[in-house]
This record gives sequence, structure tokens and C-alpha cells, in this order.
Amino acid sequence: MLWRPRLLPTEPPELLVHDEPTPCPYLDEKTARMPLRVPTRALSPVELDRRLRVGDRRQGVLLYQTKCLACTACEPIRIDVPRFAPNKSQRRVWRKGQRELRVEMGPPELSDERVELYNRHKFGRGLNSDDKPIDAEGYRIFLVDSCCASFELRYFHGDALIGVAIVDRGAESLSAVYCYFDPAYEKMSPGTFSILTQVELCRRWSLRYLYLGLYIEACPSMAYKSRYLPHERRIDGRWVVFEP
Repeated sequence: MLWRPRLLPTEPPELLVHDEPTPCPYLDEKTARMPLRVPTRALSPVELDRRLRVGDRRQGVLLYQTKCLACTACEPIRIDVPRFAPNKSQRRVWRKGQRELRVEMGPPELSDERVELYNRHKFGRGLNSDDKPIDAEGYRIFLVDSCCASFELRYFHGDALIGVAIVDRGAESLSAVYCYFDPAYEKMSPGTFSILTQVELCRRWSLRYLYLGLYIEACPSMAYKSRYLPHERRIDGRWVVFEP
């Protein structure tokens, strides 16, 4: 039977544009099902929070949530910011980053510099699952286009742009969409510094949660998120607290 897009009765309504099994992007030899939906208008901050609470993630203008029939490895994860306490290693990264990095904030942008830095991160950190560099159009679709309020955090070492994080803002939360950085600066742990920067923004703006995407224990590029404690993971439809 031919699969066809259909309109979903959400608020705002969403168009389901893809719902087919695909090779899992996180675990080898697994099949994933991640239906892709497009809201019919931009989401308000409250509407974004509502979707984050039920486990949705965003990629460009698309929303998705794992619906895999034979696997439950993907667990949405979030930090309850008032309860979060960085560990000794994270505090050290934060202090070093504050001394040596400059942070700027602005709307997500497309530039040759960002595309080149993204690909340097992708291939330098072994994330080249498709062996293809992203081009300008792919970058725009993935990291610039959005269906909600989004911004970009830019990390500079001196005058050099060494990292970028794309972040969504809800009424009571931030959502870390994607972060990439120059692998030459890996010893500075810019990914950790970026998450701690977003935690600090939540505190400054009186936002309760920082959503970190999906935690997958068997996938090293996703398992690191469990190091931020305490945190909550959505398991069997409810948020479960994990303490230090």
C-alpha cells in the first residue's frame, strides 16, 4: 500500500511527511522508525515545551520522535537546572573555558566558515557515517532553518571561531539541538563547555530544563550525556530521575 502524508490534529496541526523504516543512525545493524512531521506554522515557546516534554526533537523545520518497534535504546534526556551540580571535571572545564573562550550569541547563520568547521568536526571526530561532507544547502536545511525560536552560540579562541551550538528556546526550557567544534581544540572540551554555558543561560533566564536530546547507552557519541547529574530520562512515557 502506498504511504501518503497526512495532517495530524495537533496544535498547531502538523503534516506527517515521512514514516518509513530506515537504517538506524546510532546503532549498527538496527532498523529505526522516526516519523518526520512539519508544523503548519512556527511553534510558540509553550508549544515547543509541550513537544519537548513528550520526547520530540527538532532537525531543521522537522520534528521527530523515535517509534522503533523492536528497540527502546533511545531515551530523551534533560537536566533539571535548579538541581544540577557540575562535577569536579566539569567545573574545571567551565573555569578554563571562561578564561580562554569568548562566547557570542545571535541568530543561526550560514557561512563558508561554518560549513567548513562543521565538516572538520564531522570527519575529525569520526562522525562521517555517510562519508559525505555537508554542503551549504544541507547546512541551511539542518542548522539554520527552524520551526521555533532558535539561536546560535559562537565560541571563539582569540579571533578564531572554534565552535557553534544551535539552541531552541521554549517558555521554560532550552533545547540543545546540535554542537560542533574544531577537533584541534578537543582538549578544551568545548562540547562540555557549551552544555555548561546553556545551563548558565537557563539559570540567568529562570528556565527550568535543558534538554540534551537522546541518550543511547550503547552509542559513545550519545552516552556522554549521562555524565550531567542529576538528570532525567524519559522511559516508558515518564521522566525518571537519575541521581549522582
